[in-house]
Amino acid sequence: MWRSVASNALTLFIALLVAVAGVIGWGKAQFSSPGPLAEAICLRVQPGSNMRRVSEDLDAEGALSSAAIFRIGVQYSDKAGLLKAGAFLVPASASMVEISEIVTRGGASSCGTEVVYRIGVSQAQMLVRELDPASQAYQTVADFRPGAEGVVIPAEYVRVRGQSDTRYRIALAEGATSWQILDALKAVDFLEGEAPALPAEGSLAPDSYEVRAGSDLGAVIERMQQAQVGRLAEAWEARAKDLPLKSPEEALILASIIEKETGVRSERAQVASVFINRLNRGMRLQTDPTVIYGVTNGIGVLGRGLRQSELRRKTPFNTYVIDGLPPTPIANPGVAAIQAALNPASTDYLFFVADGSGGHAFAVTLREHNRNVANWRKIEAGRANQ
Repeated sequence: MWRSVASNALTLFIALLVAVAGVIGWGKAQFSSPGPLAEAICLRVQPGSNMRRVSEDLDAEGALSSAAIFRIGVQYSDKAGLLKAGAFLVPASASMVEISEIVTRGGASSCGTEVVYRIGVSQAQMLVRELDPASQAYQTVADFRPGAEGVVIPAEYVRVRGQSDTRYRIALAEGATSWQILDALKAVDFLEGEAPALPAEGSLAPDSYEVRAGSDLGAVIERMQQAQVGRLAEAWEARAKDLPLKSPEEALILASIIEKETGVRSERAQVASVFINRLNRGMRLQTDPTVIYGVTNGIGVLGRGLRQSELRRKTPFNTYVIDGLPPTPIANPGVAAIQAALNPASTDYLFFVADGSGGHAFAVTLREHNRNVANWRKIEAGRANQ
């Protein structure tokens, strides 16, 4: 009898082992198989949260086939204590393995709210953008101009400023002056610290900068300056031979003029060739943006056409009157303008004028240039009569 009992017990034990193994295998399959999520979602993990709370949020969103299996799987893979706060994009059909990786690997948030501060050549604008998980495209939900007279701060901005996972970005446009940039940065509330002295003109690299709320204003400016130093040094090392530029500083001055003369990326090298050809021949540069800078000193926008008296007035920046380059840059040029200044197109052009399309008409001779100017005058007159 005891032999029979022992045999039955052994059989039952083996059956239990097989059943347990089956359950474990099924759980592993569930943990690694594609999940039930129909569309991508943005999962917010608050600071101080835990895996149970996260599993409940995921379960409520329909991302898990079993919240319990998710928690067991995370615990089994030693990731339970690695949860990171932030806003994370969970793609459709993500497995529990993939989701556990997403919420524990850290790094920048991959979805949620983004505040973008765009600093342009005429104004600065704050944008509040939300990522639509389904299309993975950002949608602007609010915008305003910080520091503008009578500005009303949108409620959407106030709301996201209180969220720990909100990301901040400063987008600096090519061609803004150092005064414009510093003045714009002083107007935002997500930067802290005393404003530094006015940075040297041309020393700030136009780019998109990720920052954290509470970042030091001086440190942000320093990042921009370091980026510009690196770009200029790299371009100077790769410069064309026999340029009439004695130093990287002169290259930066010329790049700033190119930046202000054209916003068409494809013609920057041609504009650069005009100025290089003129410098090689000892001709004056005769470019309006330098004259404008002499009038405004880089503070604000002129907002009108140049007067004849301003074109005749001798200032260090009036290239109709002075020889060679002005003493400093007239704006902060981007990397494309710097590269164009140091690697201009090989042309015989000495003149250019607007052609009505947003670009310019180039000429080798004064006669050809005068024809282009006459065409431009006709275009201007036609627009004035519309």
